[in-house]
Amino acid sequence: MTAPVLGHVVGQPRAIQQLNASIATPVHAYLFLGPAGTGKREAAIAFAAALTCPTGGCGVCNSCRETLSGRHPDVVVVERQGASILTGQAQEVVRLALRTPRAARFQVLILVDFHLVEQAAPVLLKTIEEPPDTTVILVLAENVPPDLVTIASRCVTVNFDPLASADVVNVLVREGADLASAIAVADVAGGRLDRARLLVSEEGFLDRLERWRSLPSRLDGTGATVVLLAEELVAAASEPVEAVKGRQAVEMAGLAAQAERLGERAIPGRTVIEDRHRREQRRVRTDEMRAGLAALAGVYRGRLEGSPPASVMSTALRAVELVGEAADRLTRNVNDVLLLEWLLLRLDSLA
Repeated sequence: MTAPVLGHVVGQPRAIQQLNASIATPVHAYLFLGPAGTGKREAAIAFAAALTCPTGGCGVCNSCRETLSGRHPDVVVVERQGASILTGQAQEVVRLALRTPRAARFQVLILVDFHLVEQAAPVLLKTIEEPPDTTVILVLAENVPPDLVTIASRCVTVNFDPLASADVVNVLVREGADLASAIAVADVAGGRLDRARLLVSEEGFLDRLERWRSLPSRLDGTGATVVLLAEELVAAASEPVEAVKGRQAVEMAGLAAQAERLGERAIPGRTVIEDRHRREQRRVRTDEMRAGLAALAGVYRGRLEGSPPASVMSTALRAVELVGEAADRLTRNVNDVLLLEWLLLRLDSLA
């Protein structure tokens, strides 16, 4: 029987089966591997709840509720503070791993975005290889770059695949979306449920994608147009962030009301929550840019269909390559406007 707290993770039956079998006797470290938005983070939090729950993940006890809300003293989420995991952060993970659990049988460290570990990897290797018996480390990564290979070899890998469109549609409909909107969103969400949930609540997402798809026809060989288009796209990418801010405001209001009922003078852990909100806003903005770049790449791939002339094929292939390079650079916290100007200037030169 699957632990109830794991039952809320959508569309990853193999991963959940593997994690469920590990609750009673977990190993020292796991690598949650797969694309962004496929449920790695949700599964990690749920697995942490199961490991710290007295009954193995009931989902309703105080321990589970604290873990799911980000407030359990024995569950620590480590997020990168810059373009990559910093050495100082890695040293802090080493320190945290040595702690004794305060309230549960295990403490769980959740290390996010560790495909960007880079120079900090050697600092972490020994700790991930042999942490204390009461520490379980969950490493979340989108892929295994060279810097992560050795660390990955010390972990049990749990694979997460992009969600099937049918799974995304079913969840959205269950949550109140009409079928037509759910299908349209699933088609552009790229197997990402978090992205689909955000898009389905927005009427403007298809219009934003169309802006990206129309870019090749709007480039006119002038730098002024490139600047205007880059600014337009970045402004559009900020639109879904406003929806996220509204939801976050509701969350903060609920926490404030709860604190008042409990006689607290302030929201416990407010700074941590606000930091999480800022990271979420940045992720949403980045996801919007990724979706736009994917739509743009799709336009150029469409030019490869059939039997195009060699010159058209060469130009389209180079354009797809440039868009892919821009998507890679996006993960490095570059300035969005400058990145788009760089890309559009090069695409314009191909015309």
